[in-house]
Amino acid sequence: MGQRLSGSRSCLDVPGRLLPQPPPPPPPVRRKLALLFAMLCIWLYMFLYSCSGSCAAAPGLLLLLGSGSRAALAPPALASGRDGPPSRLPFPAAPATQLAPGGETAEGAASQEEQSTEAPDSPSPISSFFSGSGSKQLPQAIIIGVKKGGTRALLEFLRVHPDVRAVGAEPHFFDRSYDKGLAWYRDLMPRTLEGQITMEKTPSYFVTREAPARISAMSKDTKLLVVVRDPVTRAVSDYTQTLSKRPDIPSFESLAFRNRTAGLVDRAWSAIQIGLYAEHLERWLRHFPARQLLFVSGERLVRDPAGELGRVQDFLGLKRIISDKHFYFNQTKGFPCLKKAEGSGRPHCLGKTKGRPHPEIDGQVLRRLRDFYRPFNRKFYQMTGHDFGWD
Repeated sequence: MGQRLSGSRSCLDVPGRLLPQPPPPPPPVRRKLALLFAMLCIWLYMFLYSCSGSCAAAPGLLLLLGSGSRAALAPPALASGRDGPPSRLPFPAAPATQLAPGGETAEGAASQEEQSTEAPDSPSPISSFFSGSGSKQLPQAIIIGVKKGGTRALLEFLRVHPDVRAVGAEPHFFDRSYDKGLAWYRDLMPRTLEGQITMEKTPSYFVTREAPARISAMSKDTKLLVVVRDPVTRAVSDYTQTLSKRPDIPSFESLAFRNRTAGLVDRAWSAIQIGLYAEHLERWLRHFPARQLLFVSGERLVRDPAGELGRVQDFLGLKRIISDKHFYFNQTKGFPCLKKAEGSGRPHCLGKTKGRPHPEIDGQVLRRLRDFYRPFNRKFYQMTGHDFGWD
């Protein structure tokens, strides 16, 4: 029993192959490929998510990042521009006075300017992903009119430009909601990056008496766009819109004349009153120099949208990006459409109400209306330095 087991082995000396071993670590190449695949999946998810929303801000963002500029991260002040101390509203919040007396506003109770169902724009998910997602600014440019002139078309066409960010719905701040204050108004605006323009459109501003002073109080440098159209055709279009909502309204002829036999036009009717462009323009010129107003031809916006958009882009100080390649003509509607709308890769025509047929109006009625508008049109030509050819 005292024999020494010199030839025996300890249990701790069992060869390693007899014990379970952990798996060998993956090669470095495998680990890198797995990490790369995971990053690719995350990037693809973010890209698809952003494109499902609005990619309109992406071109401007890429241009911005490429140029080395930085987005303005400081909170905007309630000032007349992007810089400067906050300003107080100098005017009391009085109800907006529309033009047509007798309880009928120039906007019209049942014939309001094409109200968009779109919500105000939100920042693109791509731009929100980055810390420099921009900030909300008071608009530097406003489409102030006119109703049934082509304001919706102009806004939709302009939104193709990567440096234009606009509210989809009409804010109606300077005519209906002025008492809510500039902070409320600014909060409606989309976020913009440095170098982008904030815009909105509310056609009733052009005929609202308080609007020129109120916009001037916000900023005397605001650029104003007015889409004008043959006032007779515009009045018929206005009536057609009302008729689609209230089929029981009187005929166009009975509304347009106080006394049809005597040929007395009822200029108190809002559809007639809006077309007195020269009278409305006089109020705006008391608060803004003529160089800050651009008058866009509604007729040319249909015939040659790229040409008219070229003038608008120049006026706004934008690079001419919107061109013929962005449009095609819809023969059915008789109206130009976008090949690719903002935030979408699909063609886009304006709403079904655009290009709807007008009711037949007696030719003598139309001639009398043209005679009525002729002196106002000629004065408007002189004030703007442009003959729109409505006579």
